[in-house]
Amino acid sequence: MSRRLDPAILAALKAVDTPTVCNAIEEIEGRRRASGFTTTPVVCAEPAAAAMVGFAKTAKVRADRPADEAPADLRARRLGYYRYVAEGDWPRLVVIEDESARKGIGAFWGEVNVAIHKGLGLQGVMTDGSIRDLGVIDSGFQLLAGCVSPSHAFVHVTTFATTVDVLGLTVRPDDLVHADRHGAVVIEPGMERELPRAIDLVIRKEAPILRAARAPHFNVDALLAAWGEADDVH
Repeated sequence: MSRRLDPAILAALKAVDTPTVCNAIEEIEGRRRASGFTTTPVVCAEPAAAAMVGFAKTAKVRADRPADEAPADLRARRLGYYRYVAEGDWPRLVVIEDESARKGIGAFWGEVNVAIHKGLGLQGVMTDGSIRDLGVIDSGFQLLAGCVSPSHAFVHVTTFATTVDVLGLTVRPDDLVHADRHGAVVIEPGMERELPRAIDLVIRKEAPILRAARAPHFNVDALLAAWGEADDVH
């Protein structure tokens, strides 16, 4: 049975950036952590766009050498992949691992594939491979990638609906992902219901510090007072 993210929770998540979500997760867990988020730089097609939030549809591609399969078999797998990403939980985004020895040598993502995936209802993609056609791709579909490439080389889908490792983050099929120009974080099952409250708390705790730091004649004494005010926020 397909899941649907509560519209109010989705709106709260899309209203903030991924660093804020990372902070909110730490607030919920009561500790800092060094896992569960991307750890390598990303190329972002639309830096000013709102965060994308969705359940992960996963796949792997390869572009550095031709496939050792008949064209009919490759086409059948590609069609199966499109059927897979078009169905299931809502909202959805794609997370794709590039298995090429030189990641990004050929781009799976360009004008045509963006149009197809957007038409199928996907929010965007995160990949450690490459993207292209940056000046002509449809707006409203975010692309986060490891690099940019002018060619598709021998790119082909090798498998889908499998665990992937992308940009230092392990993503399983149907994981809930929050991503923007900073990278991405996986939201553990059930935690999404706690995040709106935690996000609000994080923002309110930061407010007195930011207000003091941006005021004229800011000094260390003002910082100490702001820290105290932040500690009183609950």
